[in-house]
Amino acid sequence: DVQLQASGGGLVQAGGSLRLSCTASGFTSDDYQIGWFRQAPGKEREFVGLITWGEGMKTYGDSVKGRFTISRDSIKNTVYLQMNNLKPEDTAVYLCAAKIGSYHPVRLPQGYQFWGQGTLVTVSS
Repeated sequence: DVQLQASGGGLVQAGGSLRLSCTASGFTSDDYQIGWFRQAPGKEREFVGLITWGEGMKTYGDSVKGRFTISRDSIKNTVYLQMNNLKPEDTAVYLCAAKIGSYHPVRLPQGYQFWGQGTLVTVSS
């Protein structure tokens, strides 16, 4: 079974940085994509970014472009979300998700079959 484990959340001041990790297991090929999403209280789940595992293609949501960077470590089967210049509005539970198939990058959470448990990021002003 595919499993995802997200970690790295915490409390940080505005302008600071955090790095989240998502460790994946159970895939039988490289044809999948890992997405990062976030959900603040009372708000819909928002696309943050994704990486296709085989090709390493990345794309980001408009609200984080230029501040957040996704990378991967193939040896550790881990995807990282480096978050810089954090703002109070970045406060949310951050979740990683996986979708089998990477030909079409998917920004909608409904397109993902597997989800990790989420990690809380709190940015103080």
